[in-house]
Amino acid sequence: QVQLVESGGGPVQAGGSLRLSCAASGRTFSLMAMGWFRQAPGKEREFVAAIRWTGGSPVYADSVKGRFTISRDNAKNTMYLQMNSLKPEDTAVYYCAAMTGYGLGYREYEYDFWGQGTQVTVSS
Repeated sequence: QVQLVESGGGPVQAGGSLRLSCAASGRTFSLMAMGWFRQAPGKEREFVAAIRWTGGSPVYADSVKGRFTISRDNAKNTMYLQMNSLKPEDTAVYYCAAMTGYGLGYREYEYDFWGQGTQVTVSS
């Protein structure tokens, strides 16, 4: 129904920046919001940021507030995650997710579609 493709991950030194992209295709008219999650080695997948497709304030995990910025380009059906001041703790596989229902945005179970993930590795 909806396909999500992440891009932009890679290796980066601490303090550096990366911009992740997530392109949505398929039945994108059904989307209410999109978000980013990440899974670090040996840890559970955790919420990073989310944004409503039609507006409203984005939400962020406390661990990334002030450093990461989520944005969207409705015309391109694409959302972005600008990651600045990266820390080794940010090392993880980052996943794009899309929500078709109504939710708060930060709960994994709210999302219906997921991308394949893109690796971000931050060296100290």
